[in-house]
Amino acid sequence: MSSYRTLAGSMLLGLAAAGIAHAQAPSPAAATAPADPHLWLEEVLGDKPLAWVRQHNAVATKELEAQPGFPALQARLKTILNSKERIPYVSKEGEFYYNFWRDAQHVRGIWRRTTLAQYQLAEPAWETVIDLDQLAAGESENWVWGGASCLYPKGERCLISLSRGGGDAKVVREYDVAKRAFVDGGFTLPEAKGSASWIDQDTLFVSTDFGPGSMTSSGYPRIIKQWQRGTPLAQAQTLYEAKPDDLSAGAYKDFTPGHEHQFIERQIDFYSGEMFLRDGAELKKVPKPDDSTAFTVRDQLVITLRSDWKVNGKTYAQGSLLATDFKAFMQGKQELEVLYAPTATSSLDNVTPTKSAILVTTLDKVKNRLTELRHVNGKWQRRAVDAPKLGTLAVSALDPVDSDQYFLTVTDFLNPTTLYLATAQSDKRTKIKSLPAYYDAAPYKVEQFESTSKDGTKVPYFAIMGKKTKFDGSNPTVLYGYGGFEVSLKPSYSGTTGVAWLEKGGVYVLANIRGGGEFGPRWHQAALKENRQRAYDDFISVAQDLIKRKVTSPRHLGIMGGSNGGLLTGAVLVQRPDLFNAVVSQVPLLDMRRYNKMLAGASWMGEYGDPDVAEQWAYISKYSPYQNVFKDKKYPRVLFTTSTRDDRVHPGHARKMVAKMEEQGHDVLYWENTEGGHAGAANNDQQALMWALTYTFLLEQLK
Repeated sequence: MSSYRTLAGSMLLGLAAAGIAHAQAPSPAAATAPADPHLWLEEVLGDKPLAWVRQHNAVATKELEAQPGFPALQARLKTILNSKERIPYVSKEGEFYYNFWRDAQHVRGIWRRTTLAQYQLAEPAWETVIDLDQLAAGESENWVWGGASCLYPKGERCLISLSRGGGDAKVVREYDVAKRAFVDGGFTLPEAKGSASWIDQDTLFVSTDFGPGSMTSSGYPRIIKQWQRGTPLAQAQTLYEAKPDDLSAGAYKDFTPGHEHQFIERQIDFYSGEMFLRDGAELKKVPKPDDSTAFTVRDQLVITLRSDWKVNGKTYAQGSLLATDFKAFMQGKQELEVLYAPTATSSLDNVTPTKSAILVTTLDKVKNRLTELRHVNGKWQRRAVDAPKLGTLAVSALDPVDSDQYFLTVTDFLNPTTLYLATAQSDKRTKIKSLPAYYDAAPYKVEQFESTSKDGTKVPYFAIMGKKTKFDGSNPTVLYGYGGFEVSLKPSYSGTTGVAWLEKGGVYVLANIRGGGEFGPRWHQAALKENRQRAYDDFISVAQDLIKRKVTSPRHLGIMGGSNGGLLTGAVLVQRPDLFNAVVSQVPLLDMRRYNKMLAGASWMGEYGDPDVAEQWAYISKYSPYQNVFKDKKYPRVLFTTSTRDDRVHPGHARKMVAKMEEQGHDVLYWENTEGGHAGAANNDQQALMWALTYTFLLEQLK
């Protein structure tokens, strides 16, 4: 409920597909594609591919770990990532505030809790609820924490998700917090993609793999069932079935007293879906546009628009935030109030309800602003919250049903992230926690520039550099980008970047290219499907602008991106190899001819298109890195990183690209972590190794 973007979250693409699998055979429509001699590398856990992985890992680690600064950098990054001074972010369950924590003593992590009063102390007293290291050892399982969903309001029973090795497929088990034990004979779901959520103490919504025909073509559950305690899962009552070619289906309950509602959602594709109110045995469709998102806040339905919506002769603009009386709306009345309308430079970023207010976070030229809205006597009142004007603001309600308190996180590139406790209707806030200064930021500055893309569009970007940086073209520079799924790249503090790059004399650049959400749905939709090249043109324009300003030069310029950003760096690698001297492509998509057949790939066709449709392959084929790397071209050196346990973006993408480039005689390095899922690492030590390898490679290439 705290975010209006329900799917395009974290590093990529929201949902994941059905398990780590062996290579899948091409469909008949794809069979006309040239034979792929590296198809065997898609067999994730095969003996031959894993031997190939071990061989390549050995080559990469031997070279990079031998660099003079590597041991010290890895040790320092490990210290940062395991620091006890990190902010322990919490969520409220019942009367307690829970946090999942990893450090050197708790490699897999502990799920722990404290009180709000204790949390405000410099060193809170924590109670350990689950020790994942002990659990994994006791059960001889490679458990990685997957989250907890606790029954509102007391939070005494929780659904604990655990994955093997960090993948998206998870086991769900019911836990009794008071007894510190899993419930004997309680709700348990076998490892699968999907979810379970509470209706009441004895009843769940369940969407999981129920057997043949129960998953969509994208690999997600399409059937919603109601599961009663004490009955076999096989006897759970079917409530809804999405279509086999839909993306997924899900369900949840709004527990607000007096406004309790149950909802079922059909996700048609990544950007459109239907919402149904469960009214007894009947499902009533919520009459919102399919490509909008909506949720209830007490008696109101809050709607965000991805496209213009014409209602009763009035057009509501794409990117707007609307509200309406929920009951009246379900009865056919369409009286809508505009809570926020975008401008040429601003967009909606997040929506967070509290007990009596809605906190709306917006972006203005990629800087956050915060507004408080209250519905009083049938009318909306608004006020600007006095919050820092530079950097990024993140809001998290303590209890949106029962409290007006919220946490406000403030971060930017150079100032350590700080957490405040605030209350709606007031600008007063209490500083709760702050990161330490992992590096001395005094010598550095942040600049925001604009480049001009191929079609004339202005593209903003941030550059973090030394105050004494000379614009002589000699500065080692890393350009980072993403450009997809309406995900905005915003300023944030990173001890890793500061220590591993800025302190080494590097310039760090963050590009806000099209495909992202920095300027709302229009910025995202400008680079969808047949217009994907615009994102790559934007990224290239930033590189050219950095060179033109003499911040750097092709000899000293590198690019980095992960997931969809790995596709970005791969595409730009093959299109403009003359602009760069190093490329880091992390957990990437690269073979866009087969991406829709590999793990979660089919779910992203709303973003990229369908390569099995000739007209769509015509434009995808022009940028797909795997199909556009050639023997007679000279490319900068590349480091590809991925994870065996990534069951979202198939590791075969990176494996095959490396094999093809090596076959063509190009100089590439490859490192595949054997754990970690789509994040690339399952614990802090693995993160430290991954980033030490990455920044050592960049420094080696760009100095």
